[in-house]
Amino acid sequence: MYKRALGMKNQLRLLFLLFLLFTGCKRDEINPAAKDYLIFGHFYGECRGDRCIQIFKLEPHQLWEDTKDTYPNSTAFYEGSYVKLSQPQFDAAKDLINNFPRDLWNDRNKVIGQPDAGDWGGLYLEFKHKGKRKFWLLDQKKSNVPEKYHAFIDKVNATIKTIQ
Repeated sequence: MYKRALGMKNQLRLLFLLFLLFTGCKRDEINPAAKDYLIFGHFYGECRGDRCIQIFKLEPHQLWEDTKDTYPNSTAFYEGSYVKLSQPQFDAAKDLINNFPRDLWNDRNKVIGQPDAGDWGGLYLEFKHKGKRKFWLLDQKKSNVPEKYHAFIDKVNATIKTIQ
């Protein structure tokens, strides 16, 4: 009887450990309630007009546009002054947060490629996720950027074009 009880205890422990394993590990998803946001935009140095620098801030339920239009740099977070955009503009941009490349979040480089080096422009991306905040400058010339970021670059550019 003692051996049987010991075997039952081990089975219960195993079931408990399996329960913890499957319920304790959750997929790392974007949580809109955690005040996550994505700042995204493009910049062109050899350009004139108000469309040369377009920076937007996407929050869980609204989209904002920067009015300062300052050329971003690789040493500091972008400091914008934002005005709220319309619901249709938000709707056009809202999926960007969920499409943000996880590999980029883990990339240690703040500058990827040579943004705007040949007058082809760059992208500014800033992401606040679970209290951590990071930013990157990406080259618009895809041959200077790892292929794993190409689809997101295209999505950002298409979104900017739609909401302008």
